[in-house]
Amino acid sequence: MNELITLLRSLGLVVTAGSLDDILALATKKRWGPTEFLEHVAHLEDKERSRRGLERRMARSRLGRFKPIADFDWNWPDAIDRPLVESLLTLDFLAAARNVVLVAPGGLGKTTIAQNLAHNAILAGRSVLFVTAAQALLDLGAQDSSRALERRLRYYANVGLLVLDEVGFLAFDNRNADLLFQLVSRRYEKKSLVMTTNLAFKDWHTIFPNAACATALVERVVHHADVVKIEGKSYRLRDAQLDASRRNKTGKKTKPIPDDVA
Repeated sequence: MNELITLLRSLGLVVTAGSLDDILALATKKRWGPTEFLEHVAHLEDKERSRRGLERRMARSRLGRFKPIADFDWNWPDAIDRPLVESLLTLDFLAAARNVVLVAPGGLGKTTIAQNLAHNAILAGRSVLFVTAAQALLDLGAQDSSRALERRLRYYANVGLLVLDEVGFLAFDNRNADLLFQLVSRRYEKKSLVMTTNLAFKDWHTIFPNAACATALVERVVHHADVVKIEGKSYRLRDAQLDASRRNKTGKKTKPIPDDVA
């Protein structure tokens, strides 16, 4: 039996090897024939491989913890196209290599929606990478040779779904603008890109070295894209105000939170 277990492990049948006694006992109890026995083993191994694959994709995605879309407060934003967002969550845009751009001021849930899109793609078996624009550009800019940079650009270009969060929070110099343009261009009409930004497209010239660069990038991002615009006040500001109100009721003094903080 030990030799059989070792052989099963060497073949990658780790679940069968780890529970062989139980499987054989169940097969005897239910009087399975060879076909039924093999079907049970195949089902167990397939389930385990799916579980391990999901764990690997989650780890490689860098997604981390996030709020499920079921907890999203659709009534808080002043304006949001809920049917469009719910349609995007079905991931139909991936098959057509379409992009998704979430445009909103800070604290209105654009990152939460992007995280849920990423999570759904992981569950659907897609490779996913979730990074801020700053993280991606820092990574690309740190490559010490043209060959190393080419490898990293291919990595970003080939991942099933790339999510670039917080585009527009920091201004780009010429080098970073060029890297971002290369990254977007390599995915253009080949693989989907999800992007979150706090800037309307007409304001992108404020973070790029020149207007031509901003225009070229926007054209590639939005040519085949669904744009979700969210308007309203920050969730985080609302939560901070509620916390301050609760503390005031308990007698603890807090500084008032300005209404125009976002």
